[in-house]
Amino acid sequence: MIKDDAINQTVYKIAQMDCPTEEQIIRMKLQSVQGIARLDFNLEERTLMVFHSSDAALITNAINETGFNAEILNSGSVSPCESISHTEQFSERKMLYSVLVINAFFFIFEIIAGILSNSMGLVADSLDMFADAIVYSLSLMVIGKAISHKKQVATVSGYFQLILAVTGFVEVVKRFFGFGEVPVFQTMVIVSILALIGNVSSLMILRKARNGEAHLKASWIFTTNDVIINIVVIVAGALVYLTHSKIPDLIVGGIIFIIVMRGSYNILRIGRA
Repeated sequence: MIKDDAINQTVYKIAQMDCPTEEQIIRMKLQSVQGIARLDFNLEERTLMVFHSSDAALITNAINETGFNAEILNSGSVSPCESISHTEQFSERKMLYSVLVINAFFFIFEIIAGILSNSMGLVADSLDMFADAIVYSLSLMVIGKAISHKKQVATVSGYFQLILAVTGFVEVVKRFFGFGEVPVFQTMVIVSILALIGNVSSLMILRKARNGEAHLKASWIFTTNDVIINIVVIVAGALVYLTHSKIPDLIVGGIIFIIVMRGSYNILRIGRA
C-alpha cells in the first residue's frame, strides 16, 4: 500500500514489447521493485505507464535488466486516486480462465489429432496454443509469495515446450527424408478450422472484458499470429490434397516449430525475470 500523498506517473516506451509474454517478463521483474502502485500496459503503442512512489531510476534499471530498452516519454506527479485501477478483478480472472480453458483444450485436441493424422502442422499449432495457455496461467497466479512459484511454472513449462518443439522439428527433418506417411488432409482442415474458431472466441471474450480501444487492439495483436497460423495450416491441408504430398505439411510444421522455439525462449525469460 502506497502511503505517500503524491504518486508519480512515469510513461515508458519499450520498443521490443508487443505481446503478452513480454508483458509478463516485465511485470514479473517489476514485482520486486518496492513502491509501485499500478502498471498500465499498452501493447499496441508499446508503452508502459507506471504509478509509483519509488525512484524512477530503479524502475528503469529493472526493465533494462530484462533485455528490453526502456525510454522515459514523460514523468510527473498525480493524485493518489488516479493511481487506483478500476478494473474489476473478478471479471478479469473470469476472462482469463475462459481463454485459458479454450487454449488448453485445443492444445490437447490438436496434438492428438496431429499424431493420429500424421500432420506435423497440427502438432506444431498445438504447441502454439500451449504457449498461450502458459501465459494465461501465469497471469492468473497471484503476486507476492507466489512469485517464486510463478517463476518455477514458467521455467518448467518453457523447457517442456522447448523439448516438444525440438522433438517435433527433428521429426519434420526425418520425414523430409522419407519417413512417415502423407497426412490426412481432411483432419488438418477440420481441426484447424475448429482451432480458428477457438482463437476468435478468445478474442471475443477478451473484447468483452477489456475497456478502452488500446486494450482491444492489444488483444487483437495477440491473436493475429494464432489466426494466421490456423489459416496457414488450412492452406497446407489443401495443398496436401492437391499434391498428394506431405511436403506442404512438413514445411508449415517446421516453420511453426521454429516460432514455438522462440516462444519457449520468451517463457523461460519470465522464469529468469
